Amino acid sequence: MKQRLGLISVVVADYDEAISFYCDVLGFELIEDSRMSEVKRWVVVRPMGNGSCSLLLAKAANVHQQSRVGDQTGGRVFLFLYTDDIDRDLKNLLAHQVEIVRPITDEIYGRVLVFADLYGNLWDLIETKEIR
Repeated sequence: MKQRLGLISVVVADYDEAISFYCDVLGFELIEDSRMSEVKRWVVVRPMGNGSCSLLLAKAANVHQQSRVGDQTGGRVFLFLYTDDIDRDLKNLLAHQVEIVRPITDEIYGRVLVFADLYGNLWDLIETKEIR
């Protein structure tokens, strides 16, 4: 049997501001942006690199979904982004005034920092020892 995780849905407040953050700030590529209806779009972004899972940017459609924007995991780290150069990426995050929740620390598996996306979802940015 072969399986793979293809998409993770991230609830966002606005399609265009989310695309701007993920593509212009984090450097993701826009894979698809298709209009499904007057209010719904199918928006998929993905980090550069091989084997990356994509994110489906899903605009909150009601009050219940809006309450989850930025807090999809109850304040825990939500997503894990692997990098080949954490120092380069930290400089980029700081240049775009992205909130660094926890500065770089050295762990047994590599170096990691925690940042918040434009809505407050927490991300680990990880440079593993294998990547270095």
